[in-house]
Amino acid sequence: MIPDLSRRTFLAGALGLGAAAAASGCGVTRGEDNRDLSMWIPNSPGGGYDQTGRAAVGVMEADDVTGGSFEVTNILGAGGSVALTRLMGASGDEHTLMTMGLGVVGSAYSFGLPFKVTDATPIAQLIEDQEGVLVPADSPYETIDDLVAAWKASPRSVAIGGGSSPGGPDHLFPMQLASTVGVSPSDVLYVPYDGGGPLTTALLGNKIQVGFSGLGEFEGQLKSGDLRALAVSGEERLDGLVADVPTLTEAGIDLTFANWRGVLAPPDISDERRGELVAYLQEMHDSQQWQEALVTNGWTDKFITGDEYGQFLEEQDQRVATTLEEVGLL
Repeated sequence: MIPDLSRRTFLAGALGLGAAAAASGCGVTRGEDNRDLSMWIPNSPGGGYDQTGRAAVGVMEADDVTGGSFEVTNILGAGGSVALTRLMGASGDEHTLMTMGLGVVGSAYSFGLPFKVTDATPIAQLIEDQEGVLVPADSPYETIDDLVAAWKASPRSVAIGGGSSPGGPDHLFPMQLASTVGVSPSDVLYVPYDGGGPLTTALLGNKIQVGFSGLGEFEGQLKSGDLRALAVSGEERLDGLVADVPTLTEAGIDLTFANWRGVLAPPDISDERRGELVAYLQEMHDSQQWQEALVTNGWTDKFITGDEYGQFLEEQDQRVATTLEEVGLL
């Protein structure tokens, strides 16, 4: 289970909401015009939620979708739980959106929040994103088979890191991979980091041997050769820098895994306003600029809205709860 100290630290941060936010503006600061919106990002600049949120905001502002502008704010802490706590505290606020994904679903459990993502207002799922298996350039693991062999021989000797709390994608992926290759998930030594930046530092500093995360956050290190990818988690290979990196199934491992990202609004907004927010994102999704952003970032288009997205969140919440129970964290 998550130590009591972590829960106390989180609660202290969540209560000090102003101090927890590191704001970075995109467009002008929200003013009196009720067409202006805020987009909250539940991790650091450059992370997956940040990339997705800023891409969506950029398209909506360029095409004047909302008739106003956005203020983008990065809210750091507890794997997205600080941001989710703020969102729940903004009940009825019809001018705020928040990007989120599987990691925030998990962090609500990991940090013992009294609510879940399903208690907010579902607006839209935007994308799916493959995960990758990353090692430093000088790692003895040249292939995914090398890693699996070492892992099976001595699971606790291989420190695994991910950019999300237990229950998030970077935790679920190695747990499912371990189970698939014959390693007990309870034997996996998993070290959580708050996003891709800290995970990169840990990999390059040899604090962990392997990292699991979306590859878009590591483009610079992959290009420089400081990091290598051993495998990707999707059904097909990715283009670009990792075009020669095999999928797990190509390596003979019967597993595919996908992360996803979407948008929530605070609870208790009107049905009319919810419909307007959905319409904004629908117009954004249908634009040529967004279609180009999908290709540029290697994202898979998985756009669903409203009640259908709400049902998807319920299924994802159950997916996380089941996995955490299996590894003894619930």
